[in-house]
Amino acid sequence: MRCKNCKETFEPVKFLQKYCFKDACVRVFVEEAKVKTWKKTKAKMKVDLMTLQDYLKIAQQIFNKYIRLRDKGNEGNVCISCGKPPKKENAGHYLNANNHYNVRFDERNVNLQCEHCNTFLSGNLINYRANLIKKIGEDELTKLEAEANETRKFTIQELKEIIETYKKKVKEYE
Repeated sequence: MRCKNCKETFEPVKFLQKYCFKDACVRVFVEEAKVKTWKKTKAKMKVDLMTLQDYLKIAQQIFNKYIRLRDKGNEGNVCISCGKPPKKENAGHYLNANNHYNVRFDERNVNLQCEHCNTFLSGNLINYRANLIKKIGEDELTKLEAEANETRKFTIQELKEIIETYKKKVKEYE
């Protein structure tokens, strides 16, 4: 076997040994091990320092990705507000995610929208509502609006569960 550092042939003492026992090669091995350990420690520290807002941001990104994939396949890839195929796809909330936490991750509340309707027309809510009634029905929309007015605060554990759930759903669509 050849040493990973000096490229000389050597007889390994241990299974999967990559370096010979010369001083320079041992130093390289030790340095590589330190870097590997530091990367693991750093990743763990990063996760330990994450706040509720960090988890909320990740959950929202994954949920929005799921909505875009879901509607791209099911709805024929058209904007719920204008009915046109979007140039850039957004996951548009009927009831604003920042003001209505309780329905932020409710699949009835979020649908595929083009960037024009979502960003430049502030959701194009009149058309959104009309098409949402066609999609989910008047009764479901009434329930959704009632749920939206309830106060809700997510815990880190709930957000972790949302992240895992929608990661699985995204994998199913991809």
